[in-house]
Amino acid sequence: MIHALAPRTVVLLLVPVLVLLLAMFAYPLGLVLWTSLHDATGQWSFEAYARLSSSTLFYRVLLNTLEISGWSTLASLVLGYVIALHLARLPPARRTLYLVMVMLPFWTSILVKSFAFSIVLGEQGLVNRGLVAAFGEAARSELIFNRTGVVLGMTNFLLPFVVLPVLASLLAQNQSLYRVAQIMGAGPLRVFWSITLPLSLPGAMAGALMALTLSTGMYITPALLGGRKEMMMANLVDFYTRQTLDWAMASAIAILLLLMSAVLIALMLKARGQEGVTV
Repeated sequence: MIHALAPRTVVLLLVPVLVLLLAMFAYPLGLVLWTSLHDATGQWSFEAYARLSSSTLFYRVLLNTLEISGWSTLASLVLGYVIALHLARLPPARRTLYLVMVMLPFWTSILVKSFAFSIVLGEQGLVNRGLVAAFGEAARSELIFNRTGVVLGMTNFLLPFVVLPVLASLLAQNQSLYRVAQIMGAGPLRVFWSITLPLSLPGAMAGALMALTLSTGMYITPALLGGRKEMMMANLVDFYTRQTLDWAMASAIAILLLLMSAVLIALMLKARGQEGVTV
């Protein structure tokens, strides 16, 4: 038998959580918003946003953020979908083992992984040594301190966030649809394009939006694997807080980045709602 809690009990149980949210999230966020809307004298001012609207550096970094996030999300979606499709076709025991391997990057610190990528992708790293051994010195490539290194590092971090929702969408599909399609003469490719892909689109969309949301706020990977031209929004916030000590500009950029993330999260929740209806 399920007993409903009294409203007063529910409120008392939620008080610690509310206090924690106010202290650790609402108050710092409010302070950032207040800083972005005030000048050095403490007067209300939209100067920081006005300067951003005319800043060439801001627009260049915003374009970098959108491009790098887009490429990282696309790479994560393609690789993640292929991995999820393979996992969905495995027996449950083997699927569990492979899922552990997929989740390993998720359990490892992003700082450690970024340093590891700098060793693997460096000029004398494992990848370049393999290329030189196979094709000669001409095959040596610059894989870090540029956009390639940033996209590779971010894709490695984002893969689990794409694999899991896509896999859940694939496993929830009615297997009788495949048998009916095969009885009617449809081949594997036709079954994939007509059944598997359309039914898994909500999961793929949720994974892509989750990856895009996370990638827009990435800081460590672009800082360690990217060059000066690959600065992203979070790195620009760091630049204004530590280099120029312009807290108003940094706060304004942080608020805009938060709004971008909020829009993406809203889209992600809508996609997940559609996934639930589809299943």
